[in-house]
Amino acid sequence: FTKLVPVPKVGRIKRVDSKRAMTIKADVKEGVLADTKVKEISAWIKQQTWDPSVKFEFKGEDEEQKKSGAFLARAFLVALFIMATILVTQFNSFYSAFLILTAVIMSTIGVMIGLLITGLPFGIVMNGIGIVALAGIVVNNNIILIDTFDRLKHSDASTRIALLHTGAQRLRPVLLTTVTTILGLIPMVIALNIDFVTREVTIGAPSTQWWQQLATSIAFGLGFSTILTLIVTPAALMAKQRFIGIFRVLSWKKQKKKAHKPE
Repeated sequence: FTKLVPVPKVGRIKRVDSKRAMTIKADVKEGVLADTKVKEISAWIKQQTWDPSVKFEFKGEDEEQKKSGAFLARAFLVALFIMATILVTQFNSFYSAFLILTAVIMSTIGVMIGLLITGLPFGIVMNGIGIVALAGIVVNNNIILIDTFDRLKHSDASTRIALLHTGAQRLRPVLLTTVTTILGLIPMVIALNIDFVTREVTIGAPSTQWWQQLATSIAFGLGFSTILTLIVTPAALMAKQRFIGIFRVLSWKKQKKKAHKPE
């Protein structure tokens, strides 16, 4: 992949941090991801025998991608910590806070499925921003369900009935929120561009490609997490109440045995 051309010898030596440095620059063809080529070159470098003093560092797009990835990872963790703190203080329950935050993990699975369906590559910047933004959206459905359940469980006859009433009352608001958000993002997902001046409709315009990954992350992540939230959250709440019931029965039997134990 190199071409040797005789040129005059450079009359200066480049150093970085007092170490001799050489810079090799290249670009990729249209339609080829730079990350793919970086992995190929890294694999080739590992197969070669180099002097121990020689070190390789990838700069440019690869370096900026790693910096963006590290920043978004820290921002995502900080966002989860802040949300968890608020949820624990409001619901007074670590289990409820954990259950609400599981929607974030489910939404991430939906993002990956959406990228596989659309055939888009995973971009650290736009997809990462989409996941961080999605984390603040998908928790709302769980908050609505759990808050309604905490209110109804004190008035209904059993936990099962309270969960059924919760699903019946909050199904329409949850679906309306999800459907309206996804429909609003569909034009960006399919890269639809409408020019109101020239009255032209185009698909795949350069101005839409930048936001396609962000919209795809939010649309598919929100849809996938909403479907699972309506199933997983009530099931997890019912499982908690059953475990509590089993624990109470075992404790009652243990106390009963102690009471009837002969002196």
